[in-house]
Amino acid sequence: MAVNGEKEDAFQDKEIFNEQSSNDSHIEDDVQSHTEANIMPETETQLEHPDVEKGTLEKSSTVISAMDPRSFPDGGLEAWLVVFGGFCCLFCSFGWINCIGVFQDYYQTTLLRQYSPSTVSWIVSLETFMMFLGGPIMGKLYDNYGPRYLLLVGTFLHVFGLMMTSISTEYYQFILAQGICSPIGASMVFYPALSAVATWFFHRRALAFGIMASGSSLGGVIFPILVQNLIPKIGFPWTMRVSAFLILALLIVANLTVKSRLAPSPKPFSFMAFVKPLGEPTFALLTLGAFFIFFGIFIPFTFIQLSGQALGMSPQLSNYLLAVLNAASVFGRTLPGYLGDRFGRFNVIVILNFFSAIIILALWLPARGNAPILVFAALYGFGSGAFVSMVPACLAQISNIKEIGVRNGTIFAIVSFAALCGNPIAGALLGNGTSFTKVIIFAGVVYMAGAVIFLLTRATLVKWKVATKV
Repeated sequence: MAVNGEKEDAFQDKEIFNEQSSNDSHIEDDVQSHTEANIMPETETQLEHPDVEKGTLEKSSTVISAMDPRSFPDGGLEAWLVVFGGFCCLFCSFGWINCIGVFQDYYQTTLLRQYSPSTVSWIVSLETFMMFLGGPIMGKLYDNYGPRYLLLVGTFLHVFGLMMTSISTEYYQFILAQGICSPIGASMVFYPALSAVATWFFHRRALAFGIMASGSSLGGVIFPILVQNLIPKIGFPWTMRVSAFLILALLIVANLTVKSRLAPSPKPFSFMAFVKPLGEPTFALLTLGAFFIFFGIFIPFTFIQLSGQALGMSPQLSNYLLAVLNAASVFGRTLPGYLGDRFGRFNVIVILNFFSAIIILALWLPARGNAPILVFAALYGFGSGAFVSMVPACLAQISNIKEIGVRNGTIFAIVSFAALCGNPIAGALLGNGTSFTKVIIFAGVVYMAGAVIFLLTRATLVKWKVATKV
């Protein structure tokens, strides 16, 4: 009897301890539910009934769903091959978009010199717009059929558009080939990469996205140097063809390696499926913040070479400004991803958004020599690179992974309108003059507005707690 009493007392003490532990961890659970991806473990529990004759005890067996955070590989050869394929996808899509400043400069001074800077900028702005605008359609096709067919068709359209650009001579031909056809193909390459990588990583997702997004930075380094050095030697038509063949080779690799861990789940098309996420305050603010930042983020990419030349920088040196900017963004798209996984993705992106906005206004605006422009190019490349790689990771953190294609499509389709209008507005502010003051102020103000909205987005998750990982 004494033994039984001791066991009963121990059992009661254990129950009290468990209840206290549950109460103590309640707040932590609330925070954690907001700071990790919105995926609830989907498990099926089966109870095995006790067999008295065999002396077996009742126990439970758990079947872990593919959506459970524990089922994400977070590494391994297959997962990292998908990241490498995504790296190739972003090298060919976003990396090509990152060299738009080269074409703005070249068209404005040679092939299309009879047109105003604002008119010429519609070509490069359409590239960004068309690549992002296809988000809802590409996202839905991805969710229904997976990445395979999107990658195949996208490879053809992207390469075909650039081949047609190589034989273009009129403004409308550049619009159709380089401004519409090629970026539609790039869109069909860009979105499957984002969505597929998200299915393989959970705890290391921001790092994986950062490595993949660094492909766009490397493309932004290689393509400007390639184009600027080949045009004087082999001419514009063959320069575009060489670029198209390079893209074709890399996209063949992407077609062989990019795949989703989850089987497609076809569903009927519903317009409300794209609108519904906007009813969530966090998603809506994230989208609004990205919209404002996309108004200004590409302006330095487009006008930094021209602004350098206006300040007296030699054409030879100014031609490398875009390469410097994109080289720095390689580190901006990888290091912040690692830090985001460790200290909180929203924490990192908020800090670097303010950093990018500040250096536009405090460094690029007052720059009066070669050194400040070069320093700005490097620092802005790092800061803006973090934004590009961290947005998909932050989006995945607040989303159900089953809907990642649709939700990626929604946010990027909305920001595509900002990307479309940003450069033409900057071109109109520049006019035919050489003063970039209005252009730089516009870029800095809209970027700062986006940074503030991202801070509010973070507040919807953990209010104003500074030290919380989110």
